[in-house]
Amino acid sequence: MSKIVIFFSVLMFLSAPSYSQSSKENFQNQVPKIYNWKVIRVVDGDTLEIANDFLPQELKLFIRIKGIDTPEKEARAQCKKERILGQKATELTSKIIATAQKNKQAITFSEIKWDKYGGRIVAKVMINKSDLGQELIKKGLARVYNGEKKKSWCY
Repeated sequence: MSKIVIFFSVLMFLSAPSYSQSSKENFQNQVPKIYNWKVIRVVDGDTLEIANDFLPQELKLFIRIKGIDTPEKEARAQCKKERILGQKATELTSKIIATAQKNKQAITFSEIKWDKYGGRIVAKVMINKSDLGQELIKKGLARVYNGEKKKSWCY
């Protein structure tokens, strides 16, 4: 009896890493290429909180807008300038999302991947075929960002 328990324990232990990788691949394969998730909160200029409807149980997820970095706000800001710009970026993102929701415009997410830390999803965010990240860059409240070391907003 104990040999059977040990055997299955070892088998489960050895299969855990492959299950983890398999789960990640399954997630990426099962999520449609373009998705309309409900934005429930703007966390900061480049992060949204969404409510899913694609998992068996409702789960709130955080989406980082692909390809941009906005200044930090509040305590995470490195200087007063960054804090002010971070607040402006958050306000603009909030305004754009609220206007889109009020006008029943499509807010779509595509190019979906887990971020490098695993706690958020990175996705391209479009509002009526307009790229939200590019809109923030045009307004001077975001920079192009593709995973490299972030540049300071305090200069």
